Amino acid sequence: MYHARFRKSHYEAGFNWGSLLYKRGKFISDNHTFVITNKRREFADKCIPIYEKYYPEILDEIKGLADGQGGKYEDFYTFLLSMYCFEFNNHCTCFTFFDDRNIIFARNSDFLVSLEKLYMNCLYKLDGGYIFNGNTTAFIEMEDGINEYGLAIGLTFVYPKVIREGFNSGMLVRYILEKCKTVNDAIEFLQKVPIASQQTLTIADATGEIAVIECNFNNVKVIRHQKDGNFVVSSNEFKHEKMKCFNNYDIDSWNADERYEVAYKALKENKDRFSFTLARDILSGKYGFMCQYDRKKDADTVWSVIYDIKNKEIHRAEGNPARKKFKKDLRMKFNES
Repeated sequence: MYHARFRKSHYEAGFNWGSLLYKRGKFISDNHTFVITNKRREFADKCIPIYEKYYPEILDEIKGLADGQGGKYEDFYTFLLSMYCFEFNNHCTCFTFFDDRNIIFARNSDFLVSLEKLYMNCLYKLDGGYIFNGNTTAFIEMEDGINEYGLAIGLTFVYPKVIREGFNSGMLVRYILEKCKTVNDAIEFLQKVPIASQQTLTIADATGEIAVIECNFNNVKVIRHQKDGNFVVSSNEFKHEKMKCFNNYDIDSWNADERYEVAYKALKENKDRFSFTLARDILSGKYGFMCQYDRKKDADTVWSVIYDIKNKEIHRAEGNPARKKFKKDLRMKFNES
């Protein structure tokens, strides 16, 4: 994983990262996933006014990145704003739980082995935003993270049956990490912003509030707890009764239902033994299929993360957690207020 720090203004953060890569002879547009089509460009152009209204600084960061790379701003925002809305296929599992001793958020990121050297861990400290530590397969957007106030969030992608111009999954996570302190703050934002893609967002905060939000262009459904305990689970399928009609069962979901059931069953049967160790063992596949992919098929868990919110700790395995150890990341200082 790359490890990057982003400081100052959004434009400067984007420019500094883009120019650093440029000086090393690395061009984001050379990546085979950097796909620009007329359909995606037309879609991204329709999204621009929404970002200008709700999150204009992220457009500054994209502009800075494009300038630093010596590329076209239009190509970079087309690629980023249309992501998760067409053919972007990452497959992940999230869960979070709490009791008197623990508030734990856990996530496996499952994606392409061929790109694993490009994945990033990012520490952001930008003007006008909260400090956060996040992980991503796509610069600027985030797939999971925790901010200085102990708000942790992660996405799982649901292949879209419907799309509408708005924020995509990675931008929703990025905004919430940078602008929200609590689960309720995040839900309030999701209920007002136009949403482009289909996803679940699993969220936990320092008060012990947890939720899975299943959402798309005109639906925001909140699952606060499972009936079997103080936990929630998500994979790459909607579970809310009013959202199941938006699942696309013709798409390979990389065992999404099995991963969901394994995590759910393990948490249900161990609801009196919640711990960091339990989260680690579930992510590592000790309770059933979770990360046991065949790397020869270009699929694997490419990182795994546990945010121990109660103790303000970040633990990350940079690779498949069945083979890689979790290491504590001490770089981010949490807000003590």
